[in-house]
Amino acid sequence: MFRTALRNVLAHKARLLMTVLAVMLGVAFVSGTLVFTNTISEAYQKSSAKGFDQVDVAVTAESREDEGNTIGKNPDLTQALLEKSAEVPGASNAIGVVSGFTAIADKDGKLIGGGFQSQGGNYYGDKDPRYPLSEGAAPHGANQVAIDSETAKRAGYKVGDTVRISVDGPVLKPVVTGIFTTDDGNVAAGGSLALFDTATAQKLFGKPGTYDEIDVKAASGTSQTALKAALDKALPADLVQTETGKELADEQAEMISSSMSGLKQGLLVFAGIALFVGTFIIANTFTMLVAQRTKELALLRAVGASRRQVTRSVLIEAFVVGLVAAVTGLVAGIGIGAGLKSLMGTLGATVPDGPLVITPGTVGVALAVGVLITMLAAWLPGRRAAKIPPVAAMSSVHAKATTKSLVLRNTLGALFSGAGVAVILAATTMDGSDGQAPMGMGAVLLIIGVFILTPLLSRPLIAAAAPLLRVFGISGKLARQNSVRNPRRTAATASALMIGLTLITGMTVMAGSLQKSIDKMASAAVKADYVVSMANGNELSADVEKKLAKVDDVTAVSPLRNAASRIDGQTEYLTGVNGSAIGELTDLKVDDGAFKVGGSQVVVDQDRAKSFGWKAGSTFTVHYEDGKAQKLTVAGVYEGNELISGIMLDTATLNPHLSELSDMQVMLKTSDGASAATKDKLEKALGSNPAIKVQDKKDLSDSIAQMFTLMLNMLYGLLAMAVIVAVLGVINTLAMSVFERSQEIGMLRAIGLDRKGIKRMVRLESLVISLFGGVLGIGLGVFFGWAAGELLGTKMATYELVLPWARMGVFLLLAATVGILAALWPARRAARMNMLAAIKAE
Repeated sequence: MFRTALRNVLAHKARLLMTVLAVMLGVAFVSGTLVFTNTISEAYQKSSAKGFDQVDVAVTAESREDEGNTIGKNPDLTQALLEKSAEVPGASNAIGVVSGFTAIADKDGKLIGGGFQSQGGNYYGDKDPRYPLSEGAAPHGANQVAIDSETAKRAGYKVGDTVRISVDGPVLKPVVTGIFTTDDGNVAAGGSLALFDTATAQKLFGKPGTYDEIDVKAASGTSQTALKAALDKALPADLVQTETGKELADEQAEMISSSMSGLKQGLLVFAGIALFVGTFIIANTFTMLVAQRTKELALLRAVGASRRQVTRSVLIEAFVVGLVAAVTGLVAGIGIGAGLKSLMGTLGATVPDGPLVITPGTVGVALAVGVLITMLAAWLPGRRAAKIPPVAAMSSVHAKATTKSLVLRNTLGALFSGAGVAVILAATTMDGSDGQAPMGMGAVLLIIGVFILTPLLSRPLIAAAAPLLRVFGISGKLARQNSVRNPRRTAATASALMIGLTLITGMTVMAGSLQKSIDKMASAAVKADYVVSMANGNELSADVEKKLAKVDDVTAVSPLRNAASRIDGQTEYLTGVNGSAIGELTDLKVDDGAFKVGGSQVVVDQDRAKSFGWKAGSTFTVHYEDGKAQKLTVAGVYEGNELISGIMLDTATLNPHLSELSDMQVMLKTSDGASAATKDKLEKALGSNPAIKVQDKKDLSDSIAQMFTLMLNMLYGLLAMAVIVAVLGVINTLAMSVFERSQEIGMLRAIGLDRKGIKRMVRLESLVISLFGGVLGIGLGVFFGWAAGELLGTKMATYELVLPWARMGVFLLLAATVGILAALWPARRAARMNMLAAIKAE
């Protein structure tokens, strides 16, 4: 039986090639994802570990939790603590570290790096061991800076150049005195690092005379743990905490691994779906191969082979095919991993140098996935063939599925589909977070149900295309009949395309609806013409509001100033606003009371009002960060959203209790409205600061929707994978269908159907099957998009369903294109058959 199985594999090389390709694509995607993420993760981990070479023990401030009505404030790391750390037995030296956001502009005034990756710090002394200088000297004074070599290379800066830099205030224009090398992970990821002398850095980052961290280097012969123990003994435990360099490196490695897991999971989802789609093709292929060899298998049964041996022979074939596909897929995956790493460099993302990482786990997963998926898909056809009695197989009595099996299949499909729809509809009535799991389960049940019902659905849907097919005469009629002749095969072929289009249509519906909802939210809640914020999401200097208020044509301006407080023993963040202007800058619906902000009067959003049991007229006591308490009155309750929410009070009331004034955003309105000229005027008023964003309503909604757009673009990549696999499936099905109908095609040629007619028949059959899968996929995608939107609507009041008709038309056109392309080779093969040889074929 083993020799028979191997002979069958070699005898059907051309027919099994498509199956190998389908499995190989899925395996390549899985192994490529693992190679790519492991390579990047290890490169960053090694790079970050080097960053801790100069740190044996790090001393940081002990974080203090909020207690009662007191706001916790971390203690300062003073110069005295630094000197004490350096004098501890076993310490060689100690370095005080200061850091914060620092934006560097290129020569065109644009921000270098990704905002959050733009960092600044202090160069300690004349020779800082953390940052070896490759050119120039250490910075001294407020007008000098050192920058990293990668940033210097990207922007074309050299020693002696003047650069534009912003921390959180006005733009600085220091001279580059030195260029240094660093293993900093942010720089490796495309960010930038600017270093000032310690006194300047402390002043710029609002930490005069203090440090964020003290890095202690051990003397020769002293271990990290021994130095840590000495520091713990010498330094006040209630003020500081210590960690060894190894602990910090391990934490960083874990953080990098965790951040890479999201990317890895996203890519593996794509690979899983490609494999899921490929499974249908494999099952379809083996079903047809087994059907073609029914008489051969019956003969084996007649000469003594048992059912188990027949099933085993099919599984051996599947094992050989799966193994070949897995090995080739692994090799292709390694190439994909290397290609993705190079692509990141091409797209401007800097990746630390490192070798390609191929772990035993990656090899094991690739082989297991390829072999197991193939054998699993082949098991059912093999088992079904083994159950056919030899006499029935010889006389082809088994050719049609029994009424009982069809009724059972349709009943099962209806139950799964009904259960899926019921669970999804129930999930749409739940709260957003509670309904996610039921909706996911309902979606899986519905997809399985529709897949089971696809043979039943194929007849009416393909029949609907009959009027159009009549235009093509006898070729069109034959194509329709061939499409419904074997509903199971048609269904399995169409399902590959259906799943890909279901996902992409659902996400397109959701993305379009979310974009519209965010636009509505921005236009409904914000009347301001512009919102000003930091590029990295950090706080703005309070000077920004003052500068904007002085600009001509600015008619109203208000900050959104966050401050921690304690209310009823729990931390609550307050939002300080300009009480006289906020009404002109927002358009928030008030459910209770009036929108009045000033003195002790505040407005609160619905969620907080419900949480604390407040309504218009309610009073409560707030404890500010300076420890003082004040009684405030709720003037009104408004409907909050993703853009504006919280407890709003006047800055005149809030400011006296704050040690530092800074804003998350500044909103403003101008007499001329939003325009390119006005935006340019505002940016110039802020010194053309690369760290500050000036956004109108459209910019604001686009930045919020950017995440969904990125996800959608990734899903279009998934669609490309699904389309490739689906094309292979359609080609596979048609090629085998042509082989099965060799006699029939020979007879059609003999009675007068020319080669063009044969080609047209096969192409139309492929087109009908592909459009059938496309219609099902788009229909399911719209339903899932609607259902997910209903769930999202519980969290977003402005949510509105938007059907992207143009894109759905493109998807349907794509399905038709798949059908036409997939039919090229099978149609050509059918047309070139020798009619006499075909008539004699069995």
